[in-house]
Amino acid sequence: MKRTSWSAGLSVSADGVGVVAHAGSVATRLLADRTGLTGELSKVMIRRNFNPGHDRGRVLADVAVMLADGGEAIADIDVLRHQAGVLGPVASPPTVWRTLDEVTPGRLTKIQKARARARRHVWTQLPGGVPASRVAGSDLAEDLIVLDVDATIVVSHSEKESAAATFKRTFGFHPLGVWCDNTEEFLAAKLRAGNAGSNTAADHIEVLTEAIAQVPGSHRRKLLIRSDGAGASHKLLDWLTEQNQVRGRSVEYSVGFAITEKLRDAIDLVPKKVWAPALDADGAIREGGDVAELTGLLDLTKWPTGMRVIVRRERPHPGAQLSLFEERDGWRYQAFVTNTTTGQLAFLEARHRAHARVEDRIRHAKDSGLGRFPSRKFDINEVWLLLVQIAADLTAWTRLLALTGDAKVLAACEPKALRYRFLHVPARLTHGARRRRLRIPDSWPWATAIVAVFANIAAIPQPA
Repeated sequence: MKRTSWSAGLSVSADGVGVVAHAGSVATRLLADRTGLTGELSKVMIRRNFNPGHDRGRVLADVAVMLADGGEAIADIDVLRHQAGVLGPVASPPTVWRTLDEVTPGRLTKIQKARARARRHVWTQLPGGVPASRVAGSDLAEDLIVLDVDATIVVSHSEKESAAATFKRTFGFHPLGVWCDNTEEFLAAKLRAGNAGSNTAADHIEVLTEAIAQVPGSHRRKLLIRSDGAGASHKLLDWLTEQNQVRGRSVEYSVGFAITEKLRDAIDLVPKKVWAPALDADGAIREGGDVAELTGLLDLTKWPTGMRVIVRRERPHPGAQLSLFEERDGWRYQAFVTNTTTGQLAFLEARHRAHARVEDRIRHAKDSGLGRFPSRKFDINEVWLLLVQIAADLTAWTRLLALTGDAKVLAACEPKALRYRFLHVPARLTHGARRRRLRIPDSWPWATAIVAVFANIAAIPQPA
């Protein structure tokens, strides 16, 4: 009886007033306004002799807020419509559909430029400047911006334009994206058919060009581009090498490399004493892992000048599938190439292995709209992907600008946990003295931190 006594006398009715279910999303929307993003989107979406009931830039920003809040479909915009007492009128799902359909390829390009302008303002407001990327328990150079490029499969459960069979024997799309490791921002992406190649150099160059354009000009001087083996093509590595010819810019790369027959022959020539211990993620010696350089043992005349080949070996975990070459000595081998000329091999290898963090970024993006595309039309799904990028940026900007001071307790949260503790917090909206007050329950464990988040966002100076 005691186990069920809590429900005695409980009744449920649909007559509550002044209640805001996802009060934390109000802060995300406020952040889009304070950083100038909403205003920039509105400028892009203006049409001559067209005065819509809902500002189109506002609609796009609201969809991004909805995605950051965990929405998965256009109909989920109704969660924000529920909060009209705080947010004012919010577009309906049909209006959202029309807005996405109004974004032409030309406007897509303008939206990217609008994002870059908003990002420039955000980076000037970062307390302590742009955070350094961490590798093996230590920081990389403060002025080094690290860009990670990777592709992922998005399964489609219905026939959609350009959806196709993928190399993983699924059906859907194969988008390619670039994330900034320093800030966790989703800088650029390209929606591709499911049968798009993993190592298509032209696609990599396109998204990397867009991603570099998203980095504020004063921070483009030193870049590190990381990729898995899909980036190991002559065309891409040549392009990365050519970027060093841009005045005032230094571009390093760290790209996975396939273990070919020539590499296997070179590995056989490496003396045992040359193998050096590898580093773990925290900077400690990685037990059972070694690194060595193969550059001098290979004919690299057809590859870019200055390219180095580094290989790691480690004992595989029980049950791992090994190639015939690996079964011979019981080691698993992985290689990568880089044009970095300084630093210990173990550190360079740990720096490359940190590219794996991009898998977390992809997972977070799939939890924020990337996991499904809403339309049968490819063009609308392209706009959806762009809004997924903006949603990821808003989450990253919240962490960078607002989760400080008393709100720092939320800084370590992944997006899902941030929704559970912050974005989905309920609140009561009250009125008095010509003001509205959003009252967070004092029993909420993170109430003090949430109030601090709102205060930090409200303090962001708006762009001139």
